[in-house]
Amino acid sequence: MVDIQQIKQRFGIIGNSPLLNREIEKAILIAPTDLTVLIIGESGVGKEVFPQIIHQNSARKHGPYIAVNCGAIPEGTIDSELFGHEKGSFTGALADRKGYFEVADKGTIFLDEVGELPLATQARLLRVLEYGEFIKVGSSKVQKTNVRIVAATNVDLLKAIRNGKFREDLYYRLNTVPVNIPPLRDRKEDIFLLFRKFASDFAEKYTMPPILMAEEAKPLLIKYRWPGNIRELKNITERMSIIEQAREISTDVLKTYLVNPEIDHLPALINSDFDHRTFGNEREILYQILFDMRKDINDLKKLVPELSKINSQVPTDLAHPVYQHPVNQEIAKNIIVEEPVPYADEYTEEETKESEPEMTLSLDEVEKEMIRRALERNKGKRRNAALELKISERTLYRKIKEYGLE
Repeated sequence: MVDIQQIKQRFGIIGNSPLLNREIEKAILIAPTDLTVLIIGESGVGKEVFPQIIHQNSARKHGPYIAVNCGAIPEGTIDSELFGHEKGSFTGALADRKGYFEVADKGTIFLDEVGELPLATQARLLRVLEYGEFIKVGSSKVQKTNVRIVAATNVDLLKAIRNGKFREDLYYRLNTVPVNIPPLRDRKEDIFLLFRKFASDFAEKYTMPPILMAEEAKPLLIKYRWPGNIRELKNITERMSIIEQAREISTDVLKTYLVNPEIDHLPALINSDFDHRTFGNEREILYQILFDMRKDINDLKKLVPELSKINSQVPTDLAHPVYQHPVNQEIAKNIIVEEPVPYADEYTEEETKESEPEMTLSLDEVEKEMIRRALERNKGKRRNAALELKISERTLYRKIKEYGLE
């Protein structure tokens, strides 16, 4: 019999959701095997706990456990990090180096953000999964490794396969047993439990009375969609614990910490996270629309034949059926077409003239502008900017270099 409550206490998991309990039970049942596991879930749901549950309940629990964030390692060095390298194999390789797959022999390796791996590295990983062997960078000697792989992703790997960004054969080898972590909005019975736990933890950390949620505010706390999941709830609870002098949080106070608290759900445009971002003005919304278009343009071309004519120029007709969001469709239409916008009287003549050159920006220029703005908003912190733009740090570094934004 699987003791789920004991596992929760050991690994600090809060919640009684049947969806969560089912995935915990699945992780415990497959732990004694050597099956490869793919953990699927949105950012912030707590995927990093499940590889530890699997490792600690397996025969490998006395072996090494190594967690690797694939999205945080530059593309040029990730093969060396994972598989090691020989001395002199590249500039800066001053000595032999063991990779994670060699160090984690007879243990477990957790590959977080596995969808960010370059295609060449994916081929190397597939060889490890199929034959238990790898070759160091700069070497011709085949080495064996006995490692269990647990991978995690918050991206749609099937979509990445269609876009040519992820190997189909690797996907099916990783996805031997999928563990799907539910988002917080599907665990409504756990939201208030998590809030009380975080409030208590931060009260102890900062030596102050814990904050309390007023009865009138509880429905909003539970109804809110929590796009950032548990991580967002924890961060908001910490901010309220430090900033709010009144220890009882009212509905009005809670609203100031939430994004779009009055809207339960907005239909997605292209990226499902779009409606949870904040923007300074309509033009910046348009920038984000085009930035998201840039990332999904290949997929859109396959889905909508009319878009195959799109080249590097911004489309001039945004009244296409692909734009289903009524608010953003109106904004896009009124900004792009060469007609007076309905709310043009809100701007001065000079401001209108200044906006005209932006109407013919290429997608490259829009992408560059969005990255520049994200870096400015995050005071040059690239990790935070990458999170805001929903791209990996490695991709952001490459774009910064490509556009000369160092």
